[in-house]
Amino acid sequence: MRRKPRSGPAACTLLGFAFLHHPAQAAVEPLTLEGELVTASRTAQTASQSLAAATLIERDEIARSQAQTLPDLLRRVPGVSIASNGGMGKPSSLFMRGTESDHVLVLVDGVRVGSVSSGGAAWQDLPVELIERIEVVRGPRSSLYGSEAIGGVIQIFTRKGRGQGAKPFLSAGYGSHDTYEGSAGVSGGNGRGWYSLAASGLGTDGINAERVGTWGYEKDADGYRNLSGSLRAGYRFANGLELDGSLLRAWTRNAYDQVNGERTAGFSAHARGEQNVYGGRARFSPFEPWLVTLQLGRSEDNSDTYQDGAFYTRFDSRRDYASWQNDLRLAAGHTLTLGADYQHDQVDGTTDYARDSRRNYGAFAQYLGELGRHDWQLSLRHDDNQQFGGRDTGNAAYGFALSDELRATVSYGRAFKAPTFNELYYPYYGNPNLAAETSRSLEAGLSGQHGWGHWSVNAYRTLVDNLIAYDSALQAAGNVDKARIRGVELVLGSRLFGWDWNANYSWLDPENRGAGANRGNRLPRRARQLFNLDLDRTLGAFGVGATLHAEGKRYDDLANRNKLSGFATLDLRGEYRINPAWRLQTRLANLLDADYQTVRGYNQQGRALYLTLRYQAL
Repeated sequence: MRRKPRSGPAACTLLGFAFLHHPAQAAVEPLTLEGELVTASRTAQTASQSLAAATLIERDEIARSQAQTLPDLLRRVPGVSIASNGGMGKPSSLFMRGTESDHVLVLVDGVRVGSVSSGGAAWQDLPVELIERIEVVRGPRSSLYGSEAIGGVIQIFTRKGRGQGAKPFLSAGYGSHDTYEGSAGVSGGNGRGWYSLAASGLGTDGINAERVGTWGYEKDADGYRNLSGSLRAGYRFANGLELDGSLLRAWTRNAYDQVNGERTAGFSAHARGEQNVYGGRARFSPFEPWLVTLQLGRSEDNSDTYQDGAFYTRFDSRRDYASWQNDLRLAAGHTLTLGADYQHDQVDGTTDYARDSRRNYGAFAQYLGELGRHDWQLSLRHDDNQQFGGRDTGNAAYGFALSDELRATVSYGRAFKAPTFNELYYPYYGNPNLAAETSRSLEAGLSGQHGWGHWSVNAYRTLVDNLIAYDSALQAAGNVDKARIRGVELVLGSRLFGWDWNANYSWLDPENRGAGANRGNRLPRRARQLFNLDLDRTLGAFGVGATLHAEGKRYDDLANRNKLSGFATLDLRGEYRINPAWRLQTRLANLLDADYQTVRGYNQQGRALYLTLRYQAL
């Protein structure tokens, strides 16, 4: 959920002091949800107009949260659960609404990202300090974007300049486990043009990622290093033509326990990774009701692993993307969108794939309309892929304003995911005859926007067919499973007793419906219950805040034999506004030192303290 930006800072972990020394007070002004959302419909809407269940996380909130990694930030989103193979910087998987970790489409500045071989995004390597805003859309969106968008879409926007003149910014921080971080950059504009140039770094000695008794365990800390840079610029010409481009690069070094089962002297292992995202866009209007958007992009996910100082394996994947979109304003409140896109995936490295590239062509249409208290979104898409052939998807959503404060919504959507290169061709595992995974989702929601805040309730049911998993009969990947996922999401935001309250609760029933012994079991690494509570308050030049995150138990395997206990973490944060440009922040993470696992055999970070100094020119 999006919190209303506040003019004051945030800084001190003395929550008790705030309660004792400041009396309760009612909300002074209504909280709104008017941030711009483009991911849900590929066109600009306000969040309150959108018929999708969506969450906006903007720059002010990112800075206020003091999150150091993207998984730390995203785990607060309704319906999102993170599974991490260790501490900071270790490979992480994101599960949205109980779907698989590769059922979420990820975009950076409009460019599709993620590993072509494994299908997942390197969440842990995308730098938080270089992000301007994040849009999380829950529910199927294949009818607009094609493959992968079964659980939803997450779009990340890098920093963008605005206003007049140059505005530098910087941050520097240090904390537990010899963790240091810093960022610096400058952004600005001159009315027609804008730019942003930034760099960030993060390093930590880390924790011992694996637990004692785990295969490959070594008694040492597993460190992580990340050096990233971004560039984004654009210009709007007098004739209305708008050009912009973006670049994001992240270089990482990640220490692990041994890569293989051979114990050799030193046992040291590490991986060097590189994430690159390039994008360019042109927008122009041939005549007033018609807006044309052309976009080109490339994303790269490269990784080299080493053991005992010697090269071990390499995986390089590249995704090229092109899109042509036409938005036609038929009348006030009525927009027709027609478009086509092209995608070329390629994988390279030390692993020999039977095929190392494929192409996908897609065409889509959407109609957004409103009439009185009614509004709707209808979309259709056809994809033609070299590997799995043609696939048609669609989505229909309808909203009705029961009053000026209440709105009911209902939607139905079909989605799919194409098999990854690993699933198709990885030696001794891949199966080139795999079919695409498909889904059908039905959702109903009710939301309210009031002077005291906002709330929403969304219930959904998703059926997934042809789930890809290891088939012992084939001794390879196969379309062997089905799943039925039911869930409810509750969201509440308010300003009460002088505090900003933002909470969400998710109940999930992700059931394996495949044939065999695992039928009726819960899908692995999904908790039935998720809860998040954020509290923030401004006290003059000071601010205080807290985040409570709780998850129920889950299982780490299809057979539901390996149970992972539920857990709760409490983070406290504070901020002191030295002056309008400078602020000093502190965060006490996992205050109660909870000992928990999200992946069997891998530790998570215990209690830790961090201090950060920030500057942002006004």
